[in-house]
Amino acid sequence: MSITRRSLLLSLPALALAAPAFGQAIPLSEISRYFNGFSNAQGDFTQINPDGSIATGRIFIRRPGRVRFEYDPPEQSLVMAGGGQVAIFDGRSNQGPNQYPLRQTPLNLILEQNVDFENRNMVVGHSHDGDTTSVVAQDPENPQYGSIRLVFSANPTELRQWVIRDDTGAETTVILGNMQFGGTLSARLFNISAEADARRR
Repeated sequence: MSITRRSLLLSLPALALAAPAFGQAIPLSEISRYFNGFSNAQGDFTQINPDGSIATGRIFIRRPGRVRFEYDPPEQSLVMAGGGQVAIFDGRSNQGPNQYPLRQTPLNLILEQNVDFENRNMVVGHSHDGDTTSVVAQDPENPQYGSIRLVFSANPTELRQWVIRDDTGAETTVILGNMQFGGTLSARLFNISAEADARRR
């Protein structure tokens, strides 16, 4: 599997919310509270790439603005966000990471200090199909950065997966599991410079 800018936009955790009334979409206010309701989280993810290949790994989140995706072998890549940047490390290369501004990815929408789906004009889709609620969001000023579709189940409400669509229409799906919230996560996990230095040794 090749980790590219298209597939670096991965998953967030499954956190219980107050259950909506049966048969109704989860309100945007509840979805905002979901993201604003935790600082640290970690768990497993399964990633389905645009070419159909599958990778698994561990995810670590430290809000705001920090996330780390560690891929299981044989994949040797690492994706991390910190300091306003997203970095993709290729374990097969001796070169430094490829980096992009976090604000140019849909990750920025859900890693902000204060997520507000109701008042930011970021939501371009909000639907309920009887089993799940889906919310599609994008940067209202820069739709070319792509979009993220968040899929929630109910009773209890949990974020089960997300789907990133890039500017070509290619989609990367991430399915979440075994998420744990709270505790502490070292700042070192999200330090791009420290990771790059360690890999050069």
